[in-house]
Amino acid sequence: MYGYRYYWGFDWTYLLLVIGMLLSLAASGRVKSTFARYKGVRSASGLTGAMAAQRILRAAGIFDVQIVRIRGSLTDHYDPRSKQLALSDDVYDSSSLAAVGVAAHECGHAIQHATGYGPLQFRSAIVPVANFGANLSWPLFVAGLIFSIQPLITAGIVLFSLAVLFQLVTLPVEINASSRALKNLQGLGILGQNEIKGARKVLSAAALTYVAALASSILQLLRLLILAGGRRRDD
Repeated sequence: MYGYRYYWGFDWTYLLLVIGMLLSLAASGRVKSTFARYKGVRSASGLTGAMAAQRILRAAGIFDVQIVRIRGSLTDHYDPRSKQLALSDDVYDSSSLAAVGVAAHECGHAIQHATGYGPLQFRSAIVPVANFGANLSWPLFVAGLIFSIQPLITAGIVLFSLAVLFQLVTLPVEINASSRALKNLQGLGILGQNEIKGARKVLSAAALTYVAALASSILQLLRLLILAGGRRRDD
């Protein structure tokens, strides 16, 4: 079965998974090294991540978002359901360029939520469907291949496509949050002109992780399509 895909007993479509994994590892390494570099550079204002976040939120007229500390490194996030802006140990009390940049990025998400930013609303709406698709796509697809049931194969591809769609929508949401962050950091005088360059590098490195995640998902979807095409040829 699927003989055209095998060369000397090797399924070449696994290369797509390997490429996706390497992209993700490279992006993760880049953001960690960049964060570590600017984690050691203190901002001239002396504002910590939490203080900078509070200033940005107040300037945006947002007073109902709670800033909390969360354990871990680079675990920062904004939860629109509880309206909590969670800052990690490396960000909450730190006045580094990296910490202030990350805190401002999460504020960008809070501002998106407060202003009804379309892509964020759409992403939030498809979260349940995307999670459902991510969890069931491969089991359905594999079952379809094993038992030669084409509808299951198709269902698996469609469900995984929803997960890819989520990654696709996430990218502009994250880029927009970073853009808002840099504007606020400069406009509110939290960082100087030279310091903005460091914050931009941190946020640009973080954006690469989302680009890599999208590329990895697309490669996995491509593999599903190739496997499904091979199944139809064998029939």
